[in-house]
Amino acid sequence: MIDTRAEARTTGWTWIAAIWCAGALFDASQTLLTMHAVGGGKAWLRPFLIVFVSWLPWALATPFVVELARRWPIVRGRILKAMSLHLATFAAISAAAEGWSALLRVIFNPWHRSSPPTFVNAWSDLLLEQLMTFVITYALILTVTYVVDSREKMARQMTETARLNTEAARLNEELSRAQLAVLRGQMDPHFMFNTLNSIASLVVDERPDAAVGMIVGLSEFLRRASEDSHRAQVALREEVEYLQRYLDIQKLRFGDRLRVSVDIPDELLAAQVPNLLLQPLVENAIKHGVSKRLSGGEIRVAGMCRDGSLRLTVYNDGPWAQEDLVVATQRVGLGNLRTRLKILHGDRSELVLQPAEASGVEVIVTLPLQEA
Repeated sequence: MIDTRAEARTTGWTWIAAIWCAGALFDASQTLLTMHAVGGGKAWLRPFLIVFVSWLPWALATPFVVELARRWPIVRGRILKAMSLHLATFAAISAAAEGWSALLRVIFNPWHRSSPPTFVNAWSDLLLEQLMTFVITYALILTVTYVVDSREKMARQMTETARLNTEAARLNEELSRAQLAVLRGQMDPHFMFNTLNSIASLVVDERPDAAVGMIVGLSEFLRRASEDSHRAQVALREEVEYLQRYLDIQKLRFGDRLRVSVDIPDELLAAQVPNLLLQPLVENAIKHGVSKRLSGGEIRVAGMCRDGSLRLTVYNDGPWAQEDLVVATQRVGLGNLRTRLKILHGDRSELVLQPAEASGVEVIVTLPLQEA
């Protein structure tokens, strides 16, 4: 921090010296051109140096004026006091600068006059001659200071806004991951309990191949769940593959009682969706639709693009009463998923549970169509 401030101070002094050298060089050159126009002689070096060095007090006073401008800006509520301080500072610098310039003219007599002027006469003549130039000079220092500070303030605000936006995005992502972890924690015990019971039933029924298949499927399912736990969003293709592993396990459990179809166009598989989106919806459909009927049931998963949005539906043909829909809407699983959608996409996303047109129930998820 100290090194940064020292570097900034050095850079400021460098710019001040460069600007004042350029201004003094311009004034000295103008003086020589005027001398040449009126036939002022060929001795040009001494007048050039005297005029050039005459601006030294203003160069040395510039950092003080800049600091005063920052501490006492001319703004509403403190105009009178700020103007008084600036007028006093202007008068002091002008008097000192003209005193320095008069002293140089009295000592070195750059124009080779036969009778050099006294210090008082030279000081008063120069003050009247240069007063308007000094007013413009002081006003320029204030203007440049306020313009530079305004740009720096705007740059800091933009940087801070970008930092806050980045921080908000990071917090939203972390919150989404936390919600995902909560959802997985709610899913795992129930899913594991049912799967292990199914494996035990297959062993009792002396169906070792089916039991081994279910164990392998469960292992693959849990491995995938562990690997993807850190990602808030995944490609729809991965979500469908993840869902398929889950369905393979459930088909071993329910057999012909579970009929599933997945109809998602290939061009939508690259779309980004919240991690662990479809599996909880299908599990919910199996639990409240298929498992309650001896004849089982049908589940259809579909996807489509509509008005620039991705629309995913999970349908099951089980019978639902209106009160069942109200209770299901308030369940933790759907509420958790709705919260994650809100975090990731705000008002651009929606989750709706409603009766299907013919029979059964469907969950409709709408979110922006985004690709990785």
